[in-house]
Amino acid sequence: MPRPHLPVLASLVALAACQPAPIAPSAPTPSQAATSPHAPGAGAAAAFELVETVPIETTLDHPALRDAAPVWLEMIAAARTSIDLGQFYASNQQPSRLEPIVQALEAAVARGVRVRFLAEQGFVKTYPDTLERLARAGAAVRHLDLKATTRGILHAKYFVVDDREAFFGSQNFDWRALEHNYELGARTRDAGIVGGLAAIFAADWARAGGEPAPETRVPPPRGAIRLVASPRDLLPPGIAWDLPAIVELLDGATATITVEALGYRADADGTAWDELEAPLVRAAARGVHVELLFADWAKRPHTIIGLQKLARVPNIAVRLTTIPPWSGGFIPFARVTHAKALVVDGKRGWLGTSNWEKDYFYKSRNVGVIVDDPAIAAQLAAFFATLWQSSYAIPVDPDATYTPPRVE
Repeated sequence: MPRPHLPVLASLVALAACQPAPIAPSAPTPSQAATSPHAPGAGAAAAFELVETVPIETTLDHPALRDAAPVWLEMIAAARTSIDLGQFYASNQQPSRLEPIVQALEAAVARGVRVRFLAEQGFVKTYPDTLERLARAGAAVRHLDLKATTRGILHAKYFVVDDREAFFGSQNFDWRALEHNYELGARTRDAGIVGGLAAIFAADWARAGGEPAPETRVPPPRGAIRLVASPRDLLPPGIAWDLPAIVELLDGATATITVEALGYRADADGTAWDELEAPLVRAAARGVHVELLFADWAKRPHTIIGLQKLARVPNIAVRLTTIPPWSGGFIPFARVTHAKALVVDGKRGWLGTSNWEKDYFYKSRNVGVIVDDPAIAAQLAAFFATLWQSSYAIPVDPDATYTPPRVE
């Protein structure tokens, strides 16, 4: 496995309980204010369902959120005309929760569904088996190489079914992402998001095949959730760049900010990069309570120093998560918190596929959404709070010396 660069409207009373209180000496932090994710409901959320993966043998499950594996199977089984997958890589083993999904894609091809699988070129040799298996079944497979254009990678994880619904999120097309990692994604029928993802896939599919870029029309956003993506230089018309949208969220915070991702880094190519760090520090300076949550893979020297610096800033709290090993033995590149999300003031947020490092926004293909729906933002906040308040999350000590965990 490569090193990862790494329906929901509750009652007004329950929703109010999810909103963080204004910052005051006795006010709850954002993670204390959040409650459990709500059950599916109406409104904007009816077309947008958060979907999780929880590492087996942990206490992190949210009963109100469905697991990714059965949701993927349900979507693939309902396909009638097309399934387009844009994925970092494909890694399966038998038995696993991914095996039935691979079989479902083979069955879709057999009943006449056009299946196209676009994977990052850099990991095709590392994980060829599943791609070759799908190709033998009749799926079309292409490899995207962005090195010559942006020096980046295809890091997004999404698929579009019949141009009517889509899934995107932190889950790679990897058996470990469906069993052993803490992941968060979304199934959506929002026409703007689905159409935007279809346009991104069409552009990248053509690029991978050496074909002219297709002319596509992205439906304008109509609701409280809108698609954003990266890199800036490879966005189809009508799709906004995610980095400025995230900075706008951070600069608009008045009370709380929570961030979770696999990794965080405030330098790139040997130089400082503060486009995400600076708004966090600005927010803290104006009294916003900031909580940052990253995987313990961030104990690497080039990363932990930056997080220790942030941990010294008043109003910023930083924690690292460690998921215990599986009872069946060590699993390389797994047992990690991999979700990528942001919540501001308990009312707005972002959910995506990018870690908080420069290359993900400037060089690599990633996708996400800006959320302006308070009920969905409350779900994101509750998902964060479960991990933040758990025994798996430990505060970063600004003065400690850290040893990176075993990853592979």
